[in-house]
Amino acid sequence: MDVNSRRFVVSLVLATMASFLSVRPSSAQSSSSSSSCASYTFSGNQLYGSCASLPRLGATLHYNYTAQTSSVAVAFRAPLASGGGGGSGWVAWGLNPSGSGMVGTQAVVAFRHSNGSLVAYPTVLDSYAPSMAPAAAKDLVLPVSGVSVEEHAAGGSGTKAVVLYATVALPAGKGSVGGIYFP
Repeated sequence: MDVNSRRFVVSLVLATMASFLSVRPSSAQSSSSSSSCASYTFSGNQLYGSCASLPRLGATLHYNYTAQTSSVAVAFRAPLASGGGGGSGWVAWGLNPSGSGMVGTQAVVAFRHSNGSLVAYPTVLDSYAPSMAPAAAKDLVLPVSGVSVEEHAAGGSGTKAVVLYATVALPAGKGSVGGIYFP
């Protein structure tokens, strides 16, 4: 996948996340009305109170916002973008703490390593042609923890999909992060 295609996909994910997360989550964490989104069972029986179906991406975004710690736990389910073979590509989601565009976004990316294992880590998109190298903790404006990834079959088509997990600490008292609103 070339840089322009990657830029489009990452921008589309970010724009979609912004449109779905721009509502103020209630303290009770309302569930989505989409049954395919709300009924998904995660490994370890992890529960997410809110979710959004992203049909154009064939993905879903599940999250829990915790006001007491000003953090959001995210599970992003998506098929691996093609990288030259079925299920050999990458998946990413991110938040931009400094604006609404791609540059400045902190993303969590997962991909299939050349040894066949899935790898996930946070990265900073510092240009329109980012290196996608793992970010050092000191380079992250929003601390990220609990990064992990797991693979599963996506429906009956035999397509591979991943669930990319992470928890992001949001700045206390700041109402918006990259167009994504939290109380």
